[in-house]
Amino acid sequence: MNFLESIVNFLNSILWGKNLLVVLLLSTGVFFTFKTKFVQLRFLKHMFFLLTEKNNENNGNLSPFQAFCVSTATRVGAGNLVGVVSAISIGGAGAVFWMWVVAFLGAATAFMETTIAIIFREKDENGHFIGGPSFFLKNGLNKKVAGVCFVISGIICWAGVLQVVSNSVTESFKVAFNFNPLYISILLVILSALSIFGKRNTTAKILDKIVPVMAVLYLIIVFFILIKNFNTLPLVLSNIVSEAFGLRQGIGGAIGAVIMQGVKRGLFSNEAGTGSAPCAAASANVHHPVQQGLIQSLGVFVDTFIICTATALVILLSKESFLTDFSGMKLLQTAFNYHLGSTFGEIFVAIILFLFCFSTLLGICFYGEVNIKFLTNKIIGQNIFKIFALSMIFIGGVQQNIFMWNLSDLGLALMTIVNLYGVFPLSGFALDSLKDYEKKFIKLKI
Repeated sequence: MNFLESIVNFLNSILWGKNLLVVLLLSTGVFFTFKTKFVQLRFLKHMFFLLTEKNNENNGNLSPFQAFCVSTATRVGAGNLVGVVSAISIGGAGAVFWMWVVAFLGAATAFMETTIAIIFREKDENGHFIGGPSFFLKNGLNKKVAGVCFVISGIICWAGVLQVVSNSVTESFKVAFNFNPLYISILLVILSALSIFGKRNTTAKILDKIVPVMAVLYLIIVFFILIKNFNTLPLVLSNIVSEAFGLRQGIGGAIGAVIMQGVKRGLFSNEAGTGSAPCAAASANVHHPVQQGLIQSLGVFVDTFIICTATALVILLSKESFLTDFSGMKLLQTAFNYHLGSTFGEIFVAIILFLFCFSTLLGICFYGEVNIKFLTNKIIGQNIFKIFALSMIFIGGVQQNIFMWNLSDLGLALMTIVNLYGVFPLSGFALDSLKDYEKKFIKLKI
């Protein structure tokens, strides 16, 4: 195990420690933003129209909104809470500004990878749409081996994430209610099993109920906190902008730390370019590939500009002296305690984290099923993965394993590299599809 840990840590030190993945994803966002002529800005209004458009001909496939909810479920998870806390703890308020920048650029990448996934998707043995990076690598580039590499990388990443997310839930319930982590782990496994062993699209149907509810619940409480601290809000927003450019810290090494924390946490949170979201988006029944591409682009905005920003403001509106000596989830719970009182604050964070994380668990299980189908159509393959996912949830809930977090970082890096290996050479298809959509549809809808 020590030898394996050494290998994983060494690879992470190169891919993440040297910021190679950060540079790759950031430059990709810039490139596609200009290639699409700022598609994420030009069609922002149209994205909301597409998200609410009715489509009664799904034929067993996901609706555009369900696909949006599955991908949003994995984006809006513990990363939106703990990830933002970490960014602010290390990079200060200015890190939030750079998270916004990354989300804006990443929205173009999300558009491209999703549109390509729709173009090169296929139908399974039941006639249902299925796709993602593994499929467009095979169908678009004739690189089936690369597709298999994406599946393996995904399983490595998701195994770690399932454990980390499960542990976040059990720890928060232990703090808030003093519940035994074992019992919460068992509850998570039971709820997850009932969802993933159900009929096709059961997971998506559950998520299109949970995701809106948890987002609205969270934002209502945050809105209350913002109103309560309305007089302080302008100063906090001013600090976000000024600290982003080192105006408070002084120009020098500090600004580099601020930028890198915002960029890293933004990339981790919105997942644009990693290839995860297209696994769900490709199952959507849409009239044109660009439609789901735009919807997934909107998902990046929702994740960062709304949920992550809400979390950041709760922390930044708290007195610094009140948060001293706290970090991670405890810092977030302390921030909510400051605004809502100790009892309600801890309980609220535990409940909202449960909803965020449970939806993430289901979303990851959906991704896993899609990718296992790339390897085999046999039902036993699906069931083996589901049992594996449930075991990861249970193990993560009862004990914290830092190695699994490092392993998930490595898996995410490998997923990103393999995904972009397919996205760049196939980007011409997405750009042609965008031109076609503008000619045929956009004038009729806006």
